[in-house]
Amino acid sequence: MPKPGTKPLPTKIKELRGGKNTYHRKPNKKEPQPETSDKVPKAPAYLSKVAQAEWRRMAKELHGVGLLTKVDIVALAAYCECFANWVDITVKLQRTGLYIKSPIKRDKSRMVDGKMVEGKILSGGNIVQSPLWAIKNRAELEMRKWMVEFGMTPSSRSNVQVTEKKKNDPLAEFMARGGKPVRVK
Repeated sequence: MPKPGTKPLPTKIKELRGGKNTYHRKPNKKEPQPETSDKVPKAPAYLSKVAQAEWRRMAKELHGVGLLTKVDIVALAAYCECFANWVDITVKLQRTGLYIKSPIKRDKSRMVDGKMVEGKILSGGNIVQSPLWAIKNRAELEMRKWMVEFGMTPSSRSNVQVTEKKKNDPLAEFMARGGKPVRVK
C-alpha cells in the first residue's frame, strides 16, 4: 500500500516550479521485474460485468506501458471489483437521494408489571444522511489505494518508472552467451 510520509509531487509540477528533485531517494536497482505477457490478459471469470468492463479499459492501458505483469492480475481484479462496487453504490445514491427519513422514533421503552412495553410513536423520524454515503466513501477509499499501487493517480505516477522493452539484439545475445567477436579481413 502507499508509503507513509509526504506524497511525491508529479514530475510536471516540479518542472513548472523550476525546482530540482527535492527527494533524495535512490532508485531500487534490485527491484524484482516480473514477466509481462505479449497479450493483454483476459479478465478473470469471477469479476462482475462492470468490473470486467473496467478490466478491459485499464488492462489495455497498464499493459501498454508495461505495468501489468502476470503477478498483478489479482491486484487489478481487486481494483476492478472496488470500482464496480463504487459504481453500484453511486447509482443507488442517485436513485434514493443523498438523505433519507430515519426510522420511526419511539418514546423510551419501559418495564410495566415486569414486562417490557415499547414506547409510543412520537414522530416519523428525522432527515439524515443516507447510510450509502459511508459505504460509498469506503469503496472509494479502497479503490484509491489500488489506483496508487498501479500509478493511476497523478502523484503516484511520478513514482512509477516505466522501462522500455528491450529489442532483440543478436550481437548482444551472442556476447551474453560468451561468444567472441571475430574480425573479418
